[in-house]
Amino acid sequence: ALTPWHVLERRQLAQRTFLTLWEERVQLANGAQIDDFCTIESPDWAAVLCITRERQIVLVRQYRHGLRGPSLELPAGALDAGEEPLDGARRELGEETGYESNDWKPLLRASIDPSRQTSRAHFFCALNAEPRRAISWDESEELELLLVSRAELFERIESGELAHGIHIAAILMAERRGLL
Repeated sequence: ALTPWHVLERRQLAQRTFLTLWEERVQLANGAQIDDFCTIESPDWAAVLCITRERQIVLVRQYRHGLRGPSLELPAGALDAGEEPLDGARRELGEETGYESNDWKPLLRASIDPSRQTSRAHFFCALNAEPRRAISWDESEELELLLVSRAELFERIESGELAHGIHIAAILMAERRGLL
């Protein structure tokens, strides 16, 4: 069995709305020490592979400052404190796209970056979705809604237009399960 690292010291470097940055001095099982190992603590989030009654996939395009440009993605967002992942997925889908579904399937629970981040992403598939409510974006959101076919979804992945790796993993899981 692998032995967890022993944290000798821990100090907070920064705390912001969606993250806390920690610096730790750790000792490995072999006795070696790392003096400045940084981890990012942030809330879990949920994302939705939304498929309409007409078998169209609902995507959103938005500016992502880390990329310094647009990113084509599944509707997603951070979970509120104490919120269950499925409830967060339903909320985010409705807020970002106006779509709702009564047929939900869990797809994937995955670590975003297990070496440095504490958060996990929870993916769900919403089947037979329909637009039923008004979109209500957060003040930091400006989204473009796209409906694409299964073939176009994979073309956009292959072209690099949809490049969010963990979103692609969830899409491939849905394909494997025959949901697409």
